[in-house]
Amino acid sequence: MDLTAAEIRVLGCLLEKQRTTPDTYPLTLNALRAACNQATNRDPVVAYDEATIRDAVTRLSRRRWARLASGAGSRASKYRHLLDESLTRAPDELAVLCVLMLRGAQTPGELKGRTERLAPFADLAAIHTTLDRLIERELVEQRPRRPGQKEERYAHRLSDDDAPEPGFSAGAGAAPAAQAQAVVRAPGRPMPAAPEVEHVELPIADRVARLEAEVSQLRAELRALRGR
Repeated sequence: MDLTAAEIRVLGCLLEKQRTTPDTYPLTLNALRAACNQATNRDPVVAYDEATIRDAVTRLSRRRWARLASGAGSRASKYRHLLDESLTRAPDELAVLCVLMLRGAQTPGELKGRTERLAPFADLAAIHTTLDRLIERELVEQRPRRPGQKEERYAHRLSDDDAPEPGFSAGAGAAPAAQAQAVVRAPGRPMPAAPEVEHVELPIADRVARLEAEVSQLRAELRALRGR
């Protein structure tokens, strides 16, 4: 499969928010952008602009992996994923794929801890069972161990290229030279030494929108926890 890094991030975010904040799902374009660019539970951390997100959703819609979900009277366009129709309906498989899409290659132990909010696994054996099924369907692959690690790592196979595509943006108004030199870690590869570039901050409106979206997400998760 040849999904771009932006498409992978969009799919992972749609799947994550469906499980963790169902009150705000499907997502508006602004909410989806905030989810893609949030600093927590993401590796690498990116700063995609609105055009990049919209383009990724459009391409996913053509593949029938996502679609517009807002009604005729809705003020804003909203989007939902179609992975439960195109790939698998199994909650455990979707949870593992979601975390792999959002955080890159990981060990079974890391996957067990990070899928807790999506679909809790009883033990590592259950994680391995799910990984084996995904490997059989060529949706996941096993990676070599890193030096000093006891566990093998696993990565999704929804993309043929680990490196981020040129759609990565350091924010609106960032200088092209600064964007070209931005360093983003690709899953399963060591972090290269970052070049010395001038720090570029997001516009204040973008930062406020991101903070508001994260606060809304945290409130929704808190309400969900209280309702259990």
